Amino acid sequence: MNRALMAIGCMLVVSPAFADTGWPQYGGDQGGQRHSSAAQLTPGNVARLRQAWSYSTGVLTRHAGSVSKSAFENTPILNEAKLFVCSSFQEVSALDPGSGKEIWRFDPHVSDDAKINYPNSFNCRGVTYWKGGDGRGRIYLAANNRRLYALDAATGKPIASFGDHGAAVIDDRKLERRGQMQFSSPPIIARGVVVVGSSVDDNQRVDELHGVVHAFDAMTGAPKWSFDPIQGPRAGASNVWAPLSVDEARGLVFLPTSSPSPDFWGGYRTHDSKYSNAVVALKIESGEVVWSFQTSHHDLWDYDVASQPTLGRVTYKGKTVDAVLQPTKQGLLFTLDRETGKPFIPVEERKVPRGPAPGDHLSPTQPFPVAPPPLAPHKITPDDAFGLTFWDRGKCRALIESARNEGFYTPPSTRGTIIYPFTGGGTNWGGLSFDAARDVVFVNTSSAMHEVTLIPADQIAAMRKAHPHEEISANRGAPFGMWRRTLVSPIGMPCNPPPWGQLHAIDMHSGKVLWSVPLGTTEDLAPFSQYVLGKTGAPNLGGPVSTDGGLVFIGAAMDNYLRAFDARSGAELWKGRLPAGGQATPMTYLWHGKQYVVIAAGGHEKLGTKRGDQLLAFALPD
Repeated sequence: MNRALMAIGCMLVVSPAFADTGWPQYGGDQGGQRHSSAAQLTPGNVARLRQAWSYSTGVLTRHAGSVSKSAFENTPILNEAKLFVCSSFQEVSALDPGSGKEIWRFDPHVSDDAKINYPNSFNCRGVTYWKGGDGRGRIYLAANNRRLYALDAATGKPIASFGDHGAAVIDDRKLERRGQMQFSSPPIIARGVVVVGSSVDDNQRVDELHGVVHAFDAMTGAPKWSFDPIQGPRAGASNVWAPLSVDEARGLVFLPTSSPSPDFWGGYRTHDSKYSNAVVALKIESGEVVWSFQTSHHDLWDYDVASQPTLGRVTYKGKTVDAVLQPTKQGLLFTLDRETGKPFIPVEERKVPRGPAPGDHLSPTQPFPVAPPPLAPHKITPDDAFGLTFWDRGKCRALIESARNEGFYTPPSTRGTIIYPFTGGGTNWGGLSFDAARDVVFVNTSSAMHEVTLIPADQIAAMRKAHPHEEISANRGAPFGMWRRTLVSPIGMPCNPPPWGQLHAIDMHSGKVLWSVPLGTTEDLAPFSQYVLGKTGAPNLGGPVSTDGGLVFIGAAMDNYLRAFDARSGAELWKGRLPAGGQATPMTYLWHGKQYVVIAAGGHEKLGTKRGDQLLAFALPD
């Protein structure tokens, strides 16, 4: 009998379902698939999930005066029997994966002055692990003091042989003001080269900082190369603020680039901006461009490529290639051949509205993939206005009627133009999850409207005085500034009809949408409104994680829950209440035979969700 029990025990230890499974990179792997082979949690048992442990980063006490301007978007990584997490203020902690107990903590002492207006809030989406030829594990942090830190993964101490006593200078250009540039996404590493993007503030001036990408020797911190997406005068930005991905075998790093400055008027952009609003593939050892693909031409809508390019082997209509999957703010999903950058699923250039603002010009067409169809709506009429009552619906109808509104890619105007999906819409930095075994993509989208109004330069001061609490930017050097606002009813609900947030599953074999379900409720936006409105979905920031157990985990929505969905049907199977906004992408791992799902719950300045500082882990009860 004892021998039989021992044999069963040995079987359990070596069974693939119970073998420890990690999460070594920000996106799960270097290609950002956000999929785990962990299969202990299934549709049959996920309802039993309970909180296993929590860890406080301490920012609510250490940075109390600035936490309202923060966003806890972190996704931890698991390496060397430790979870590595960075706080909103870029302090790095190593934790025990089974208990959440702190092993070490490193503080780069970046400024937390609440007067600093960073484009992505006080924020740190993640750190990166790499082991050098010396066998020493390293954690890399790109910090807002424009330093790239290399920390000993075992102790958290800076590695003295890297850069200047553990830190290399990322960018030494003189800044016009604090907050003009920041580093919120993790570096990427392959072939001994570490690559870092940046976030540059929007709509401040024509001659903005260029979004230069920097590469360093991962062992020494010595500069290797730099790449500037801007190829001509009278523009700046086109920075890479979203996470990068890498194909180590091919030696390629993939950059998701943003729009040139300023966002909504581009009359001085007379050069070829082919590396802006694009996926750009570079040789990681030299920075040489291999190919680029532009997802929007002469962007006037702030449609940055805002999420990590996901690498996967895709089969479409019987043909299989190594692909790059790129979701966008427009709610589109482009599928590109990884070798050439050419569309694997065909892309059509379709005519879009004409009539730019004075002095500007437009691309006559914009690219649309033939599959899948757009995942976020982009047309609205006054009759579509949403409201809880006749009164607030009427207010929304008037807002839509008063603006220029000719559908997708209507150019900004002095009258005011509806941008739908809004500039935070479609898919943002959370990206997608790809189940390679099933060839299925899981991706979440947000749906709301912005109205962008171009303001003659000599009227900016008066407009700011009239609307002191609105986003009004001067676009210094341009003939127009801009006023951007979200179109909501007097009681704060979006003027476009729900769902305002969705989770989708796409069969890449055919490009068809398998299912789309609402993601989130209005529970924490307007108490008790969910009982009237039902499952409306909610705007969201953060991405999904899929597993071999047949589940999709996601937080992201504005109602402070972590949810589990059935990967095959889209049915919501479980939700766990969070102490603050869960605007982060979760991760999952198997540790000593138990599967944990971990998410950062710290809220988000841009969405106005409740602030916190906790990392929470959920697992089945013992």
